[in-house]
Amino acid sequence: MWSPTAPRRANKAKMRRVFFAAFLKNNLRNKTDIMMRVLALDIGDKRIGVAVSDPLGITAQGLETYTRTGDLDKDTDYLIALANKYKPVRLLFGMPRNMDGSYGFASEKVKEFAAAMCEKWDGEHTFYDERLTTVQAERVLYEAEMDWRKRRKVIDKLAAVVTLEGYLATNPKL
Repeated sequence: MWSPTAPRRANKAKMRRVFFAAFLKNNLRNKTDIMMRVLALDIGDKRIGVAVSDPLGITAQGLETYTRTGDLDKDTDYLIALANKYKPVRLLFGMPRNMDGSYGFASEKVKEFAAAMCEKWDGEHTFYDERLTTVQAERVLYEAEMDWRKRRKVIDKLAAVVTLEGYLATNPKL
């Protein structure tokens, strides 16, 4: 439906696009000025939650919950193939810590898995404190009244998203 303000709205939208294109051209001289993707892994004994950031590092999207096979090489090969698909500049491993800040048995498992991944990965990697991320994700899914069987399938993916969001909030510009 035509309205008298329709041409003005279209003009404003065009002006915004032109302004944004000029802003990018003037302020981002090369591609290194743009933050690249980060791939987050929430590593557990049975499942691994995977999340990825958008190219600008603003949002985090859950990709999948990978069920571990028990074979470290198969697991790392699959996750490296997934990482190569999204081309992140950094792998983020959720580091489970005790409430007093010390490292426990679970963090040793994560360090071993990260070492196996980094043998096959030539990019950067880092660890981020993931205390209570699974609890937070569980609470969100419980409040959404999701069935416990469905919750179990997505809890690790959502925990990876929570970990990645925390990392992106504390590291706005890599």
